[in-house]
Amino acid sequence: MSLTHTEVTAELEPCGAEGHADCGIRDVLDRIGDTWSVLVVVELASGPRRFSELQRAIDGVSQRMLTLTLRRLERDGLLSRSVHASIPPQVTYTLTGPGRSLTHLVKALADWSLAHRPLIADARAAYDAAHPAHAIR
Repeated sequence: MSLTHTEVTAELEPCGAEGHADCGIRDVLDRIGDTWSVLVVVELASGPRRFSELQRAIDGVSQRMLTLTLRRLERDGLLSRSVHASIPPQVTYTLTGPGRSLTHLVKALADWSLAHRPLIADARAAYDAAHPAHAIR
């Protein structure tokens, strides 16, 4: 995989570099980099959702995992939880300002993923052919 003339590597300063303070990137990426958090952000990008709507929209997420993900995102200030007085009470989840700003990064990552999917598939096939004994899949 080589860079074309339009692809430029970003200048990044590693957090572990000598003299560079821990920037906390691992802590943040642990939250926003997991599959369920990204999918919740994607769903909430189009507006408020109830728990059951999120669960139906996010294929494969269990009730427990969705509950944990929503609580963690709320704790991190990326979404807000609103309880509406009704019988039964309705709870809706909405992205906060920081959560909405995250949607641009998620979209950029999704766009990158779509653009590079064929290249990644080809690289995987080549690797698997060259290393048939490896169990990485």
